[in-house]
Amino acid sequence: MADKTPFETAREALMRLTARKLPPTPVNYQSVYNEIAGTPNVTAFPDEALRAVARTLPARTPFQKQQKEALERAVGQASWEAVQRVFVGYASLDEPKVDPAGFPASATAELREQIARVVENALPALDADDPRFSQQAAVLIKALRDPSADRTKLKTALTEFSHRLSFAAEDQAEIRSTLLKLLHLIIQNIGEISMDDGWLKRQLDALSTSATPPLTLRRLDDLERRLHDVMRKQIDAKGRTLEAQDEMRKMLATFIERLAQMTESTSTFHNNMEHSARLLEQAKSMDEVSPVLRSVISATRLIATEVKATRDELREMREKVTASEAQIVKLHEELNAATAQARHDALTGALNRKGLDEAMARELADVRRKEVPLCVALLDIDNFKKLNDSKGHDAGDAALNHLVAVTRECMRGQDTLARYGGEEFVILMPDTTMENGIEAMMRLQRALTRQYFLAGNEQILITFSAGVAQFEADETPESAIKRADQAMYLAKRQGRNRVLGA
Repeated sequence: MADKTPFETAREALMRLTARKLPPTPVNYQSVYNEIAGTPNVTAFPDEALRAVARTLPARTPFQKQQKEALERAVGQASWEAVQRVFVGYASLDEPKVDPAGFPASATAELREQIARVVENALPALDADDPRFSQQAAVLIKALRDPSADRTKLKTALTEFSHRLSFAAEDQAEIRSTLLKLLHLIIQNIGEISMDDGWLKRQLDALSTSATPPLTLRRLDDLERRLHDVMRKQIDAKGRTLEAQDEMRKMLATFIERLAQMTESTSTFHNNMEHSARLLEQAKSMDEVSPVLRSVISATRLIATEVKATRDELREMREKVTASEAQIVKLHEELNAATAQARHDALTGALNRKGLDEAMARELADVRRKEVPLCVALLDIDNFKKLNDSKGHDAGDAALNHLVAVTRECMRGQDTLARYGGEEFVILMPDTTMENGIEAMMRLQRALTRQYFLAGNEQILITFSAGVAQFEADETPESAIKRADQAMYLAKRQGRNRVLGA
């Protein structure tokens, strides 16, 4: 008998359902169809129904959470055996014991442990010089972790600690306020004793802003960096000023010495002239006059030579003074330019590689200290070479600035933008998971579609492809950026104007 076509098998299945007076449900139809086709009748795995069951299961204890996660994995693997093990595990759970207050014993123990951890975590931020306060904290933590501790004594210890804690917190707030006042006084004093310097004034203004509450570790890091810059600038300027002052002292000493020599030479010349005048008055013949005239001419030549030498030396000293002044001015200009360009890209104003390295080190320190996520995005403008070739390099530069301006509008205050090279940019996103980092880059893409770039009178849509990587434990910046770069190139190959995670 020839094999039946699927159409014939389906028609016969409907006829048998009618003959057997079975309702045409999907299960009945599948069973009859498999019977006619001679294929095994395998029931579909009810993954959606089991996921709905998993969502309703309690997860109040660590064991319950573990079992619930195991059920979700079993459903994902379509494994009935694993599902059975999970339900058996749930069935074996004992009924939780309840304390006299009506709370499960496990919940009470967990709450005590959480309070103990809160106390331990609060201690480093408070004054550790008070032995009584440290002793109270130790007693409270021990009582919280002792299941047999008397509840009344525990309540008393917690009340006493809370009372002492309020005083310690007030002391810390007052200490911080006083330290900030002292810091502002130091900044103000630096400004008053420093030379008139536009760069220094801007730095001091930035210092004052950074030292204004509310304070964050990020702002304190920025404050420390700016203080280092101001100190280095003052040291450089002081060194050059001392060198200039020393040079001026040497030149002034030389000038006084030459002036004394000129005075002495002039006095000698004056005496010679008086002596020669007396000899001329007494001369009675030309033979007596000639030696006197030769002496006068010789003395005149000598004084003229000395005057010329002194004049040349003084001119040389004046040129040295002028050169020193020009060098000091140039030094200040170079320091200003170097400070502005040390961490920032000259074209776009975004951070350059050096600034990115410093920001990366700062953010990674936060990641390791706080155990928070950190994402890095590497984006590259699509078809940038074509834009440069068709519209010119000026239009290309303007397009880069347009991208930076729109990016800054979309960025959060804690995000960092850096120009990585050419038309590539890096964005650091603290406290951001991979999923949220990808979403942030997609928001930036949508913002660029609303804000066209104008090249002359022509509107041009700027798009970019991006790769996003979330830093892994102990991962280096180079490794994370490399992963983001690989994802970015994959986005390019998939059609551009895309964002992919690494």
